[in-house]
Amino acid sequence: MSQARATSHRPTAWWKEVVIYQVYPRSFNDSNGDGVGDLNGITAKLNYLKQLGIDVVWLSPHFDSPNADNGYDIRDYRQVLAEFGTMADFDQMLEAMRAHGIDLIVDLVVNHTSDEHAWFAESRRSRDNPHRDYYIWRDGSPDGSPPNNYPSFFGGSAWELDPTTGQYYLHYFDVKQPDLNWENPKVRAEVFDLMRFWLDKGVAGFRMDVIPFISKQPGLPDLTPDQLAHPEFVYSNGPRVHQYLQDLHHEILRSYNAMSVGEAFGVTMEQAPLFTDARRGELSMIFQFDVVRLDRQNWRKTDWTLPALKAAYARIDQAAGLHGWATSYLCNHDNPRAVSHFGDDSPAWRERSAKALATLLLTQRATPFLYQGDELGMTNYPFRSVEDYDDVEVHGQWRELVETGRVPAAEYLDHVRQTSRDNARTPMQWDSGPHGGFTTGRPWLAVNPNCVEINAAAQLEDPDSVFHHHRRLIALRRKTPALVHGAYEDIDPKHLQVFAYTRALADEQYLVVLNLGARPLQYALPSGISIERAVLDNGSGDGVAAGATLLRLAPWQATIYKLE
Repeated sequence: MSQARATSHRPTAWWKEVVIYQVYPRSFNDSNGDGVGDLNGITAKLNYLKQLGIDVVWLSPHFDSPNADNGYDIRDYRQVLAEFGTMADFDQMLEAMRAHGIDLIVDLVVNHTSDEHAWFAESRRSRDNPHRDYYIWRDGSPDGSPPNNYPSFFGGSAWELDPTTGQYYLHYFDVKQPDLNWENPKVRAEVFDLMRFWLDKGVAGFRMDVIPFISKQPGLPDLTPDQLAHPEFVYSNGPRVHQYLQDLHHEILRSYNAMSVGEAFGVTMEQAPLFTDARRGELSMIFQFDVVRLDRQNWRKTDWTLPALKAAYARIDQAAGLHGWATSYLCNHDNPRAVSHFGDDSPAWRERSAKALATLLLTQRATPFLYQGDELGMTNYPFRSVEDYDDVEVHGQWRELVETGRVPAAEYLDHVRQTSRDNARTPMQWDSGPHGGFTTGRPWLAVNPNCVEINAAAQLEDPDSVFHHHRRLIALRRKTPALVHGAYEDIDPKHLQVFAYTRALADEQYLVVLNLGARPLQYALPSGISIERAVLDNGSGDGVAAGATLLRLAPWQATIYKLE
């Protein structure tokens, strides 16, 4: 596809007005019965996504990979993982998306590759190999220990000794994910070329995996004890990260009018405008972690309060400012299910709380990212033992923490049951049949047994379902500019149960009121706010007369009001 064809239908900053749906292909839909989702399975469900109202699909890694980290360890950037299909299947899927009016963005994983990538295979052959400087190699310390005390996010040291040359290579993540050396201009040129390859096919942009990590600290000094507690703040603040991103924008993204969203783990709110201010020419937007990690200390689950959640949303909006843009998300492939995390996944309140969270997600001044299955109110899986998990992160922490006696097994399992990435990776629940209709074979990861009650087939038939509430919210957002571009103001930041905020653009003003709890209550509106009518409710609220200033909120009520 030519560059002109790939970009001609997209206006400037088109990504501000879309709703994006993340597909984790391994778990979405299996078309051939091998237990693994695939590209043809995605193509078969495009009518479903179109009915929901999705504008853009974000496809998690579909590239050739040995799957040490479920595709985030790429062996060949220009090949499709055989389990997912062929390049012809990809092209067919992309063409079908275009026919449905859906754009596609793909993952750009360029902080690291797989250790089975051809570049690394060459790099490790000898110290003078032409590809040696594609990665980061260092001699060990005088006593033979690693070059510094950098920790891996998946447990243990971030350095691995390679016996062929007697040097260590750096890997912020799994030992099979060696970090690329962006100081080498040949590496940057390779990245630009692979981006052009996919953009020329017609993809609309990229989600960029751990993109702030690409610039390393000069000299790679040891971390201090405080830094060791949060190494992401060091890893994400290398001195050339903004130069690299500006080059990437000017060389590639700008000429294709492609969107970019960076996974910005370790980037503070104060630093966010450096990445997203449009005048700087770097990224369209970034994923902040202040909401989804509000109650996390690494693998530990902690408590959260509504005022703290509201403060995080206010900081995200402020960081975007007049010249930047934000993302709105409550779940992705790296976080537990939204309704189990921020809602109430008990049978009594699951549906209503899932609708309330959908209202929150889709009424921010930000691009909404909806994760597959959240439109159905899918919940966390009832994990019982470490053997139930597939996640390399869980198994790495188990070896480091539990097998060494540092953390009791019961304690670790109690926390990780609530925080594990595998909660979001269980297969989609399409119907109440075997394996939730995901596959006719044995699924790669167990399907949640509650697929009998929670599945797409049942919700499509129920006009009051979680699915149809998402559909109505997306339609309302699309026709209401104030809910996209309007100014955001939290009108009651300290309330312990009610989240209420306005969205105002020109002479149009809306009020979103969320009762994020199972206790009914009366809520008095601040002076100066006068309701004209309710626009959309999640099925729980009483009718409100024009001019009302006192609201009787049902448990988990979520209502959008038009203001006078």
